[in-house]
Amino acid sequence: MARDKKRIVVLGGGFAGVQCTKKLEELFKNDSEIEIVIVSEDNFLLFTPMLPQVASGMIETRHIVMPIRTITKKSIFYEGRVKNIDPYGKIVNLWGSGNKRGISLHYDFLVVALGSETNFFGMSDLEKNAYQMKTLNDAVMVRNRIIDMLEQAENETNPILKQSLLRFVVVGGGFAGIETAGEIMDLLLDVRKYYPNISRDDIKVIVLEALPNILPGFSDELAKFAQEKLTEHGIDIRLQTAVTSFDGDEVMTKRLDGDKNDESMVDSIQSKTVIWTAGVTPVNTIKRSLFKTDKGKIVVDRFLEVKDFPEVFAIGDCASFYDPKTNRPFAPTAQLAEAQAKVAAKNLYSIIRNKEKTEFVYESRGQMAIIGKRTGIASFLGMNIHGIVAWFLWRNVYLSKIPTWDKRFRVFLDWAADAIFDRDISRLKFMRREPEKEYKVLDEVDDVW
Repeated sequence: MARDKKRIVVLGGGFAGVQCTKKLEELFKNDSEIEIVIVSEDNFLLFTPMLPQVASGMIETRHIVMPIRTITKKSIFYEGRVKNIDPYGKIVNLWGSGNKRGISLHYDFLVVALGSETNFFGMSDLEKNAYQMKTLNDAVMVRNRIIDMLEQAENETNPILKQSLLRFVVVGGGFAGIETAGEIMDLLLDVRKYYPNISRDDIKVIVLEALPNILPGFSDELAKFAQEKLTEHGIDIRLQTAVTSFDGDEVMTKRLDGDKNDESMVDSIQSKTVIWTAGVTPVNTIKRSLFKTDKGKIVVDRFLEVKDFPEVFAIGDCASFYDPKTNRPFAPTAQLAEAQAKVAAKNLYSIIRNKEKTEFVYESRGQMAIIGKRTGIASFLGMNIHGIVAWFLWRNVYLSKIPTWDKRFRVFLDWAADAIFDRDISRLKFMRREPEKEYKVLDEVDDVW
């Protein structure tokens, strides 16, 4: 029997995918002829801006994850990993495994919002030995690692080894890197009193950034203020410095402001812990798809529709959309993802209702970052703000963006408890997860009817 309903399938459970699904539900709330489906590898939306605070133990892990089923109201949800997309047959295939059947989903309209993954730029040793700050598991692993290093260093008698145990290197001076470095330093200073053999001078947090400044996208004034405050806080920021390798014990770096053949530009840092936040790349599903791509991202027109495949939209980190003012890609932020999600949903509504589509024009509402305890920077409504006011603004804005009231309340309580009590130094012994390999489909359930 042929399907009578028009089906819209949204791929991805991040900010772009969830926001698009919510907007579609709002637009088609009274239309029984439209079926909305959302597919996500996890059954929750991860509130990534607060990952560094999970790594520092300020916020509990469950408090920054929102089950997608509690956010969306009328959509059909599938937890699964996208195997491939057939835009000619209008089919999306999901992987199966030993205890999970593969699924084939037919669509009439498609929104691709599969996000991105960490980009190690071909450095396999870094991919193997460095920690990341992309998933909830990453944040918990970083926190465990920091506490493990403190436990080892407390009773270490070799001063050189002790120094390398207490030296933490963050690669990347963007939002994720700077906020992670600030949170790590706060955690180390807060819990140091429990480790009498570790002095303040033993602790070192280093940020390595290949560009001439941190926090690209902020004004030079705000970026300079952030750098000064981080330096005052004891964080060592090294600009125009690229990482070339990391074997688990030593980070090799190269200065980018000198002669390529100048050996003095090469340096090493003895450290056991590197946290990589220096770049993202689209997922392999996108790279091997039939869609036209630019640097791995799906090429879209000004309506966010995919080139050569009308009725397919791409949004968020996996879409290639250039800022017409600078002719450069927009920074991959949650704010951009949500703005694109709303326009894509409106354009789908326009197509189905035979109305005129809306061109995507992005106007940033501002940027903000926390750079340490009770200190932040913000560019908001044309104003540059820094210090405790920016920190307070950051907390209010991000708290308001958490989709559910129960999670907002839990995060607020975590912040309140952190202001009163010391941080927990229990180390939860989770095993480091091996990278998930693509597995063979055992069986596919075809729901096309």
